[in-house]
Amino acid sequence: MANAYDIIVIGAGPGGYVAAIRAAQLGLKVAVVEKNHLGGICLNWGCIPTKALLRSAEIYHYLENADAYGVSAKGVSFDPAAVVKRSRGVASQLATGVGFLLKKNKVDVIWGEATVTAPGKLTVKAADNAPKGALGGGDYQAKNIIVATGARPRPLPGMEPDKKLIWTYFEAMVPEKMPKSLLVVGSGAIGIEFASFYHTMGVDVTVVEILPQILPVEDEEIAAHARKRFEKQGIKILTDAKVASLKKGKDSITATIETKDGKKQEITADRMISAAGVVGNIENLGLEKLGVKTDRGCIVIDAMGKTNVPGIYAIGDVAGPPMLAHKAEHEGVICVEGIAGKHPHAMDKLKIPGCTYCNPQIASVGLTEKKAKEAGYDIKVGRFPFIGNGKAIALGEPEGMVKTIFDKKTGQLLGAHMVGAEVTELIQGFVIAMNLETTEEDLINSVFPHPTLSEMMHESVMAAYGRVIHA
Repeated sequence: MANAYDIIVIGAGPGGYVAAIRAAQLGLKVAVVEKNHLGGICLNWGCIPTKALLRSAEIYHYLENADAYGVSAKGVSFDPAAVVKRSRGVASQLATGVGFLLKKNKVDVIWGEATVTAPGKLTVKAADNAPKGALGGGDYQAKNIIVATGARPRPLPGMEPDKKLIWTYFEAMVPEKMPKSLLVVGSGAIGIEFASFYHTMGVDVTVVEILPQILPVEDEEIAAHARKRFEKQGIKILTDAKVASLKKGKDSITATIETKDGKKQEITADRMISAAGVVGNIENLGLEKLGVKTDRGCIVIDAMGKTNVPGIYAIGDVAGPPMLAHKAEHEGVICVEGIAGKHPHAMDKLKIPGCTYCNPQIASVGLTEKKAKEAGYDIKVGRFPFIGNGKAIALGEPEGMVKTIFDKKTGQLLGAHMVGAEVTELIQGFVIAMNLETTEEDLINSVFPHPTLSEMMHESVMAAYGRVIHA
């Protein structure tokens, strides 16, 4: 039957398209259903285009501070439209690449919106933007259906986005012009990245966080260091605070901010970004009628991506936190390898790294110091500052820190946390170490190249065991 497949994946984001390609590699007949754009939110409106924006901000920052490097740059400016155009171009290029990869691996792309009508059966409503000659609306069958529909911004009561004054990341990524002032509600990765981008481009930025710590999932010490850096740059940060009420003007908003101690203040800004998390896209898929179990807006799965209904699976953001593209990709591979009978290893969520691409960058994996203590570990903690590293000083990036946490009894690396230049590129070293069950002895006896920022990783390990050299 032409419309019958071994696997149909609903959603072509990072989890969906990777799952489809891996399934095709395993010899299965595969299709992926997509209603908007290949690559999903991450590639088109999230991870990739935001990094392009942040790269433009980084270049602008260096040009503005060129004299610190003995270089003269006069009359430095930027064109917001050109910055956005570059970001959109990067996203478009990669989306085209995903289409090529799916075609190369003989994965059928069905353009439309899918509804699961029964286990193994779904109906697709054709998409208006379907490419000419592409598969579209109709009834399809699959032995296995994988839901990979991702997530969307979580609206806050009284602060619902209107695309003009109150933005989600969609609007924040394509500003027609730079606002003079910006209020960011939420200090997770999305909120902080946009706060960093807009501040670097000259916008007066205030961040409001309801919890006592910005970057709530990060190690307290790392988050505190990042906050000092942000505030030194001029970003205003209010923690233990919430938006008690909001008034819209013609071209601005006025928020009443209430802190934990009951004090209130008004902040007027041209625009507001609502960055208080995301919620899974579980509606209108037919899952409720089938009795697929959900919890707090996400689909409940086991370690192999199985739901409680045979033949139906879920991966990525729609299957719960951590809501990260690389988690979705790996989850997709595990899911299809399980379907194919390959007996994959379950994913250890403690070994999934997290990265925030602001200035300074933040990266982490494993347990924070607080979580390690709460778990009952007797720990050793090592710290090494950027100021002790020759490469960091040569780069003009002397502020930052690498922190490592070990089990005192076994030498097991429990967690690693970094803040500073290029730490998002360094963290994978500790991720590999944790997956290989590396001990402090293995890391201490490894030779790190000089001069590199990675030497700080080595020094932080040695610091935990009283052997640090350069601090």
